[in-house]
Amino acid sequence: MKVCHFTSAHNSDDIRIFHKECVSLAEAGHEVFLVSAQNDGGKQDNVQRVSADSKKRSRIGRMVFTSREVYKKAFSLNAEIYHFHDPELLRFASRLKRKGKIVIYDAHEDLPRQIMAKFWIPKLFRKFISVIFEKYENYVASKLSAVVVSTPHIKSRFLKINKSTQDVCNYPMLKELMDVTPNGQKNIELCYVGGISEVRGINQLLDAMKLAPEFKLNLAGNFSGHELEQKIKTHPQWDKVIFHGYVGRQELLSIFSCSKVGIVTLLSTPNHLNSLPIKMFEYMSAGIPVVCSDFPLWKEIIEGGKCGVSVNPENPDEIIEAAKKILNNPELAEEMGRNGKKMVIEKYNWEMEKLKLIDLYQSLSSIK
Repeated sequence: MKVCHFTSAHNSDDIRIFHKECVSLAEAGHEVFLVSAQNDGGKQDNVQRVSADSKKRSRIGRMVFTSREVYKKAFSLNAEIYHFHDPELLRFASRLKRKGKIVIYDAHEDLPRQIMAKFWIPKLFRKFISVIFEKYENYVASKLSAVVVSTPHIKSRFLKINKSTQDVCNYPMLKELMDVTPNGQKNIELCYVGGISEVRGINQLLDAMKLAPEFKLNLAGNFSGHELEQKIKTHPQWDKVIFHGYVGRQELLSIFSCSKVGIVTLLSTPNHLNSLPIKMFEYMSAGIPVVCSDFPLWKEIIEGGKCGVSVNPENPDEIIEAAKKILNNPELAEEMGRNGKKMVIEKYNWEMEKLKLIDLYQSLSSIK
């Protein structure tokens, strides 16, 4: 079938949207288009990327204007299946349904819970906005052809309103299993890869570095805002940081090749507690021991799989002591690394998840 994925908030090289979902659907025989803002267009891996809006806008401008341009470009392609990835595009979903299209909403996050930690929304209004948005999101999602979600926890929420809900977890691709430098040959370096914000624990992580003067931290990702970036770069421990900014897949491999421990100590928020952060599984796929937040779900995966240590993310002492435990025990570190990679190969990989996506498309196309 002719399939159009469209997004106003993500770039055309997004790992989940392009490299995993779109490419997998093209491999399954669908004619796949990806519409996004500010991309160079062109065909890659049998996916046709289409640019919708070349203007750089503020967050509000993107939500109001860029989303509209992305929708208009997507609709002009006259696809049979439309699969969108941003809550700001929900307002166009009913239009597509009325025009006889199969419409899929991809809920990457449990947004009503995520809103409670959005730094750019005044705290006084977060609860009200969260409640109103959840009612709106549920209303629209209940009328769509299907909902795809990134975790089983989010699936349990949407199943109550749309029986055609499928979890497709954002696990690593087996072809990207990383053969990196053995732990024993690396420098004493840690790494954190992902969005950089206070709610993701950047302050506590830098405070922890004070307790281990010999450690370096490879930090890769975008800051959540310019003010935070300026603040963090004045932190007393910033001289311990090797800052890489936003990195591509090859640069990621380079970072993992010199890092002995992967850090994912996000703070406790309703959205984080049941999330499955891709960075945690990418550390595992690279054979890097993990230090993670002690949320029950994460603790079960990491400590249950004997591939790392869970800690209180609010406690810098615990974070650095866990890292030291791994660094001071090379044999333990090697064993943790092997265990993590084994778990990705056997369970936490995209090759298993993509089958659920392909099956969902098959069931929707047969109904049409």
